[in-house]
Amino acid sequence: MLKAPLSSCPRKPLMPHPWTLLKFLFVPFLVIVGLLPQVGRAETVLDWQQLPDLPNDLGVAGPFAGVHNDSLIVAGGANFPRPVWESNKQWTDTIDVLVRTAEGYQWKAGGKLPRPIAYGAAVTTKQGVLCLGGCDAEKVYADAFFLQWNGTTVKTIPCAPLPQPMAYGQAAMIGQTVYVVGGQSETGLASATNLLWSLDLSANEDPTKLQWKTLEPLPGPTRSFNLVAHQHDGFNDSIYVIGGRRDNNGQTQFLQDVWQYTPKTNTWKERTSAPRVIMAGEAIGIGQSHIFVLGSADESNFDRVDQLKDAHPGFPQQAFAYHTITDTWIEAGKTPENLVTTTAVRWGDSIIIPSGEVRPRVRSPHIWKITPASSGKSFGWPNYVVLFGYLLAMVGVGVFFSRKNKNTDDYFRGGKQIPWWAAGCSIFATMLSSLTFMGFPSKAFAQDWVYAVGNFTIPVVAILAVYVAMPFYRRIDATSAYQYLEMRFGRSARVFASGSFVLFHLFRMAIVMSLTALALAVATPLSPAQSVMLMGVLSIVYCTMGGIEAVIWTDTIQSFVLLGGALLAVGLLLSGVDGGIEGFWKIASESHKFNLANLHADVTNAQVALWVVLVGGIAQNISSYTADQAVVQRYVTTSTSQEASKSIWISAWLTIPATLIFFTIGTSLFAFYHSNPGKLDAMATTDQIFPLFIAREIPIGLAGLIVAGVFAAAQSTVSTSMNSSATAIIVDFLRPMNLCTTEKSYLSAARLCTFAVGTFGTLLGILFVDPNIRSLFDAFIVILGIFMGILGGLFLLGAFTRKTNQFGAMTGALIGSAVMLLLWKFSKINSYLYPAAGLSVCFATGYLASWIAGKAPGDLSGLTIYDLPAREPTLAEDAS
Repeated sequence: MLKAPLSSCPRKPLMPHPWTLLKFLFVPFLVIVGLLPQVGRAETVLDWQQLPDLPNDLGVAGPFAGVHNDSLIVAGGANFPRPVWESNKQWTDTIDVLVRTAEGYQWKAGGKLPRPIAYGAAVTTKQGVLCLGGCDAEKVYADAFFLQWNGTTVKTIPCAPLPQPMAYGQAAMIGQTVYVVGGQSETGLASATNLLWSLDLSANEDPTKLQWKTLEPLPGPTRSFNLVAHQHDGFNDSIYVIGGRRDNNGQTQFLQDVWQYTPKTNTWKERTSAPRVIMAGEAIGIGQSHIFVLGSADESNFDRVDQLKDAHPGFPQQAFAYHTITDTWIEAGKTPENLVTTTAVRWGDSIIIPSGEVRPRVRSPHIWKITPASSGKSFGWPNYVVLFGYLLAMVGVGVFFSRKNKNTDDYFRGGKQIPWWAAGCSIFATMLSSLTFMGFPSKAFAQDWVYAVGNFTIPVVAILAVYVAMPFYRRIDATSAYQYLEMRFGRSARVFASGSFVLFHLFRMAIVMSLTALALAVATPLSPAQSVMLMGVLSIVYCTMGGIEAVIWTDTIQSFVLLGGALLAVGLLLSGVDGGIEGFWKIASESHKFNLANLHADVTNAQVALWVVLVGGIAQNISSYTADQAVVQRYVTTSTSQEASKSIWISAWLTIPATLIFFTIGTSLFAFYHSNPGKLDAMATTDQIFPLFIAREIPIGLAGLIVAGVFAAAQSTVSTSMNSSATAIIVDFLRPMNLCTTEKSYLSAARLCTFAVGTFGTLLGILFVDPNIRSLFDAFIVILGIFMGILGGLFLLGAFTRKTNQFGAMTGALIGSAVMLLLWKFSKINSYLYPAAGLSVCFATGYLASWIAGKAPGDLSGLTIYDLPAREPTLAEDAS
């Protein structure tokens, strides 16, 4: 039988009762919080920089504009020769290209358009700048073509024409699909439409053979001079249509309504109207959930143009920002020049507004480069004291326990003397960690409470853990969960499972550290790479030195820090919502933020179905509580099975209030920023929404404590992954091969493996830093589903079937792994189903392959639920 050596004598627990810990950690902070100042607030800043003027010194209105080969193309347009009130409008076919050079920016001639034209729509695509429709003095066109810059001239590539002529409409792009909304089909405003067309550019074929689709029309009024932009709403990428104007029985009707079209569901939804009439302007998505209106006209002086002429004051110099998740508008500052009837173009990290109209008949040749940024933030020395004091305390725990480790049993199992409540807190911290602290609030902020249901399945799965999984592992006195798989299915199953587990936790460490670091970038002056290094290095130090005891006791402390900081955050959030608790409830209820169930069958829908959450949650938690070494290792750190059972139950029941608290934080964040939309930062990602609140709204000192909670959550995951991965490497690979000769050498190897795993995970975390990842929660679920569902399937095959043999188990594992990679790479199913898919495919194909092979497994005594011995040996019996 495979056993790890036991320490020579039991040791008493070395840490105080949890209530003592709680008082020690939080009472001083609660005493001083009222005396502390607040961190300086910040908001999104738009930096306007003027680039070289358009070569046409009159400027143009209605040009086609976009970027190709890192160069700005401005083509066509219309203007009035001077004196403007004594001249007729003229259309141009000139193409100008602004290129970057070593000396700066330089204009180059790009040739001519097929005809003089203006007021069409333009979209930047991989194939070039797609130009759609447009008009001249006599006619509106349906033409479509690409403009491609090759360094010396612009080539015109024909594309499939629009379904009908269109001018004064706009277009936006999601993925490789172009959407065109509104505009007019004739020169008169009475021909304005509410049509929506789409063109998929992903097919690699002749652009003239592409097919436009006519989609569900906008249900609101027809419109021309409307604005169109693409942005994410927390669930899906959507097209937003803002304002415009139309002819209403011979009278001009000005619009400020806002409509959202979701391609995934082919549905329209009316949103909160703009603060004023917005038409003929430029809108563009910035960040993950903001749309900025950088220029627009309103109805003022519309009927007095001929009377005012040169005395016209110009269009209002006011930018606006719309937040798609909270459905709120704010003023976004004054603009140096209000250019209308042009296009906002994304060029690298900046937005370009090329030329345009500043007042009736008057154009501007100015080219504006707009760079959004967040203003500086001050973390404050009290926050540093709190944060680094906490982090150094964690290192102290590692130093303390480093003297207690005499062998690998101490290092990996704590001598089987860990108190049940500490082991339970460690399981709780391991299962939730930074996914809870930031992933849950960001999900609840952007969406609703549907994902909370998945966590509510943990107490149900705990029954399986308490009465099936834990007794199996304690019965064989396992240090590694995968010792059981070798006894049941042979050496190959153990190597496969242990290797998969180590790979999973390396990626888990990297994702947790990198995404936590990205989120913390808005709360601290640390760069993401610096945060990853700080979390990784400190975790390596205390985990390498102190082993499992250091990990469990730091997890226990971190559980209190995590929950205490969360409760304080809830109180501070609710105090900032208009109307307090009553206002919070009203805002959240009206926005359907407490929704717990979506009743549909679509497995690809971002509004995840209830059955998907239930099935996925159960499979995810079965895999974690039965086959995850990081959890199973805690089962064998207590002195008895009864103690281990209590640790499982406390971790399961702690999950319920923790889930309620952190989803309440997310919903409170929604209500807070719905009440205070001006405090949102357009450059912050959705995962940064809670750290953003911490940094800008929470008093100094207390903010440091809650940031420490974020670090605690991440470090809990990282340290657990380090220790459990090192355990798997030593117990499943090195010890069976007898690579070390003494117990002391195995202990040294364990520390070296912990150090190596931590170092590799930290370096991988730095490489994984990617601000474009939209959700920590989703990224974590993908990784968990790809790896852990298979391991859960192997455990269920071993425990609940007698006929499954080694061939069947390995067949199920390999086919399940292949299916998971295919689902990840090629399917669009919600990743929350990944664990269920992996588990079910592994179980079904493994059982079927065993039945086909027909070879009966060997002795199953004590290895299935049908072949259980009477009881678990006591600690004294084991020691003898």
